[in-house]
Amino acid sequence: MPKAKYYFNTESLKYERVIISFKKRFWRVMGWLASALVFGSIVLLFAYSFLNSPKEKQLSRELNEMNLQYELIQQRMQLASAVLTDLQQKDDQIYRVIFEAEPIPSTVREAGYGGVNRYKELEGFDNSDLMTNTSQKLDKLYRQLYIQSKSYDEVFELVKKKGELLASIPGIQPVSNKTLTRIASGFGYRVHPIYKTVIMHDGIDFTAPIGTEIYATGNAVVTKVEYNGRGYGNNVMLNHGFGYETLYGHMSRFNVTQGQHVKRGDIIGYVGNTGSSTGPHVHYEVIKNGQKIDPINFFFNDLSAEEYEKVREMASQQNQSFD
Repeated sequence: MPKAKYYFNTESLKYERVIISFKKRFWRVMGWLASALVFGSIVLLFAYSFLNSPKEKQLSRELNEMNLQYELIQQRMQLASAVLTDLQQKDDQIYRVIFEAEPIPSTVREAGYGGVNRYKELEGFDNSDLMTNTSQKLDKLYRQLYIQSKSYDEVFELVKKKGELLASIPGIQPVSNKTLTRIASGFGYRVHPIYKTVIMHDGIDFTAPIGTEIYATGNAVVTKVEYNGRGYGNNVMLNHGFGYETLYGHMSRFNVTQGQHVKRGDIIGYVGNTGSSTGPHVHYEVIKNGQKIDPINFFFNDLSAEEYEKVREMASQQNQSFD
């Protein structure tokens, strides 16, 4: 029970008991509550401003970890992008050049995704810009990787075709010519042996004894085996693919049949003196996409640089052809 309080009444010169009214008590209580409320608010404000709750501390740690992982992802994406750029440059400037393919345009490599907003579901969050930016970078990287992968598939096919091309191109001389003395007449305007007029000679004449082996100058399919008493005489036509054909004229006999597959170096026939020929030789032509071209440019598998110059000099002499 609370102690009673007294005060000294100066008028009655007596101590009288202090009587506090209900109203006064009420306001005292309200004042105390208000003070407590203000003090509590100050304490809470300080706590929320300067102190973290255990939950906030946990969320803060998670946020810091997420920021760290985001930075690492950004670094890895930059590294992957740099590596991919290097691969793209090598692809365009080396691989596709070697295999005679057009480089992939930058507009194709850098093209993004059009149409609908692909990142609409990422809108409305506190970190929407961050998530959208990261998603865009990943999508661009994925597209570039896909294009590069398809490019390598194409280059791989070109490699296989290049191997076939190198094996099929007429790359050797049709007769053994180690002494480099069997070229009698080259490609160009020459004096015809019968008509004695200057006409275009569409091939190279290789002189050799009758019965000398004639070789396929590249992998091919035999498209014509013809017996003829005029013109090219007994002749063989090979289709090497890739637009290349070769013709071998004035043979004495054949060693192939039409439709047969032959490889470079296979014997397809023997030197003769048939048709419009004035001496034993083989007339050899190279045709590219229907156009007859100088066979001298295709002896790269047979000759060194010095030997090639010697053969070119012999073939360029303005003499009389054998057919």
